Amino acid sequence: MTNLETLTGINYNSNLDNSLSEGGRQEEFGATIQQYFKGLNEGEFELVSELFAPFGELRPPFEEPVVGPEAIAAYLQAEAKGMKLYPGAEFRESVEGGNRHFEIRGQVETAFFKVNVAWFFVLNAAAEILSVRVKLLASLKELVNLRR
Repeated sequence: MTNLETLTGINYNSNLDNSLSEGGRQEEFGATIQQYFKGLNEGEFELVSELFAPFGELRPPFEEPVVGPEAIAAYLQAEAKGMKLYPGAEFRESVEGGNRHFEIRGQVETAFFKVNVAWFFVLNAAAEILSVRVKLLASLKELVNLRR
């Protein structure tokens, strides 16, 4: 695991306040991920959707992929209001087919529950989001309790 603060220069436990510290292409990838989390936490769904490539996908748990910035903005407006995302400080990174892949674990909190999740990002060479898959990291018992 690599430290997310190294990639983005951000201490995620301090409300994403620090600026990016590294230069070059790595900074651009970190900036995209930083803007994703910060934008969602601030309810800036239109800005978050603009981070996606024209055919970028948001893959929420148990739902079909939401494709394209306009559809993603509408989905987030309907489904993500009031959510707070707490990415952990460490992440995994790999390169495949010229795209950068990141796995970041953390928590999502709503008015009704808090759950462990993993975000799987795929970014192209232009640091646009091709895909974000959100996976719940909860046991079956925990998932059943979420529905109550």
